[in-house]
Amino acid sequence: MFRYEGFSHKTPPLTGPAVIGAVPPRFGLLDVSDARWTNLMARLQELNAAGAGDDSYKLIFFGRHGEGYHNVAEAKYGTEAWNDYWSKLDSDGELTWAPDPELTAIGKAQAVDANAVWKTELAAANMPLPGRLYCSPMTRAIQTNVITFEGVSDRRAVILENCREEYGSHTCDIRRTRTQIHTAFPQFEMEDGFTEEDELWTEERESKPSVAARATIVLERIFREDEGVLFVSITAHGGIINGFLHAVGRPRYVLPTGGVLPIVVKATRTNSE
Repeated sequence: MFRYEGFSHKTPPLTGPAVIGAVPPRFGLLDVSDARWTNLMARLQELNAAGAGDDSYKLIFFGRHGEGYHNVAEAKYGTEAWNDYWSKLDSDGELTWAPDPELTAIGKAQAVDANAVWKTELAAANMPLPGRLYCSPMTRAIQTNVITFEGVSDRRAVILENCREEYGSHTCDIRRTRTQIHTAFPQFEMEDGFTEEDELWTEERESKPSVAARATIVLERIFREDEGVLFVSITAHGGIINGFLHAVGRPRYVLPTGGVLPIVVKATRTNSE
């Protein structure tokens, strides 16, 4: 087992998303030199060497999916009415948001914005590519991942069930079958044991502790199976991203749709290891 700590390099540290924006220049990195990414990765290597196997550091990029039709519906009716009534339906006769909605045109454009920053940083500062790409099984997240990394990385992303959004109650969070996902996105790999049907969604909304526990399971996978990988990307959702933040001791952060939140995560082996 590991104990986790998270360190953000957003700038300034306590500024909210309304000021920072969804995808800031340099992904929020404070260093403005041409060697900024080289410097960061070298520092991570130094920290890992000093940790002597007990402490391990990784850079994790959390990307939230772009705007989906469920986001439009929530904005239309307001969060209270959405949670109390509309989220339990599939449509209002004009908008259809369930099950498993796709990105809107705005959502696709938001992913294009993230893609542009990737390409800028690759060209201007020799930014490294993630050694692992993970993704939620929800269509809006998979579409975001495809657009974000188009022309950036050809690494095959792995779909993890535990990277999905808070499940239950909201019909937009019912996932498609394994067969449907594979047919639509054959370029993605699915984790071992990924079930054909959605076996998690229920009429009751998932609790915050359960979301954080799922996030911790993903972190355990990353720090065990991706031991030599310094840089990991996770394309997911606002709720599960905050589950990750809770798991690493960071405060809640309302990442805008299409936003990217880089976190340096430290894992320390516990005595129960």
